[in-house]
Amino acid sequence: MKKRIIRGSLLMLVIGGIFSLSFTEPDDKYFQIAKSLDIFATLFKEVNTYYVDEVSPDDMVKSGINAMLSSLDPYTDFISEDEYDDFRTITTGQYGGIGALVGKRDGYSTIIMPFKDFPAYRAGLQIGDKVTKIDGKDIVGKYSDNISDLLKGPVNTPIVLTIERYGVEKAFDVPLVREKITINNVPFYGLFQSDIGYIRLSDFTTDAGKEVRNALTDLKKQGAKYIVLDLRGNPGGLLDEAINVSNAFVKKGSEIVTTKGKVKDWNKAYKAYQDAVDTEIPLAVLVNGGSASAAEIVAGVIQDYDRGVLIGRRTFGKGLVQATRPLAYNSQLKITTAKYYIPSGRCIQAIDYAHRNPDGSVAKIPDSLMVAFKTSKGRVVFDGGGVNPDITAEMIEYAPVTLGLVNGNHVFDYATKYHFEHKTIPSPAAFKLSDEEFADFKRWLAKRDLKYSSAMERSLDGFEASAKKEQYLTLLENEIQQLRSQLNKMKSTDLEQFKDEIKEVLEEEILSRYYFEAGIIESSFSYDPDILEAVKLFRADGRYTELLNPTN
Repeated sequence: MKKRIIRGSLLMLVIGGIFSLSFTEPDDKYFQIAKSLDIFATLFKEVNTYYVDEVSPDDMVKSGINAMLSSLDPYTDFISEDEYDDFRTITTGQYGGIGALVGKRDGYSTIIMPFKDFPAYRAGLQIGDKVTKIDGKDIVGKYSDNISDLLKGPVNTPIVLTIERYGVEKAFDVPLVREKITINNVPFYGLFQSDIGYIRLSDFTTDAGKEVRNALTDLKKQGAKYIVLDLRGNPGGLLDEAINVSNAFVKKGSEIVTTKGKVKDWNKAYKAYQDAVDTEIPLAVLVNGGSASAAEIVAGVIQDYDRGVLIGRRTFGKGLVQATRPLAYNSQLKITTAKYYIPSGRCIQAIDYAHRNPDGSVAKIPDSLMVAFKTSKGRVVFDGGGVNPDITAEMIEYAPVTLGLVNGNHVFDYATKYHFEHKTIPSPAAFKLSDEEFADFKRWLAKRDLKYSSAMERSLDGFEASAKKEQYLTLLENEIQQLRSQLNKMKSTDLEQFKDEIKEVLEEEILSRYYFEAGIIESSFSYDPDILEAVKLFRADGRYTELLNPTN
């Protein structure tokens, strides 16, 4: 306790001393900073000395820092020394580990996806394998974050996983050696319909631009006459890689993005500095509400230069730039330093964090306050609300029964069973579940507890609760029970009524067991509404050119 009191006192004296020497004018903003830090240091000392229970100085200070930063925006973060490895993984796509995505399934840490050509894949680990021990330590029931920490570690260090596998009677050990894992930004690219090239870009970590350039070059060699660039669900990443990806499609010297912030010396215009791979090939860019930050820069650049057509839904709306600043003791501050502006001059930031409501909440910029800008060919686009697609495609809305099958792990578990019983299956483009196989799925499902509720059921539950509260339940009870009975009757036919979409979800999960992430993506080409819209765009004579060349 004595050491803690001394540390607190020293902290107060050091901070107070530094700021009393540095800032002397009482009206200066820096005096207010010194004053606030002095109050914080004395408060910290008093709590540390007199609070009824022992407190952790590190936890208290971290809570104070996090609370302070949360008043700014969600992207300004304190990164402690312990968290730096995870931060580096996010920004570089590299870490030391076994090369597998592990998640919770029915309480067990389960292999969700082994990454091709990395230790887990080479050792034969399969989707659905349950990890029960790591280096002999039981991990059943442990938190996912703790398990992730155990799996990661220095490169070239050994690790032993104890595995339970469907169809194998006894658990067995799998020895592995951790490697430097580099996550591909382009997990899949390929041709479909013989002349349409597809590139899935899932991240903007190191080499994203290089991967897109290589994919585009290879697809052209294979005969691609059209390109689909899929940015859906891409959360963004490195600004430099957004520039590099854009540069694959727009000519050298084109302005990509401009950053503007408080520190004027940091304001900068970034231009494409390489020769493009192709500035003419018809391009469709798929976007949705999960396309953010760097993904929105690329989408906005393509739209502003009329280089391609955007298909999907409005993007997330993150037009803020972050930089990392070093702090003491190997910690870091990730801080929002600027807003970015795409070639038309618009900023797509959708939320104004600088002006909060009295309750601390923030609001989206209303449509009425959005400002109109123009693309290079005169098409009207707007700022302040993400990037709007040129063609809006409806997202897939799954039925409650389908969501219940997925969320209850029934689809996942049946795919594991199917994989055990079928050593090989056709290619992703050719594989389809037969009616007999779907009947087998229903027989297997009958022995499990399938739970799900529809919006109508939830509304009826709410209506019944209100009727009870307002003392009308006795009068309405018969009608409510009749409605509930009718809903249950309807649910009994859900498996057949929504058979087609359930089969699609099952096929996708089964394909992942044989062809991994690439199989999932390739299997969606036949029913994905955004991809089908892109195909329609390319096949409709003159429509692509018409969209990009508005009539005056």
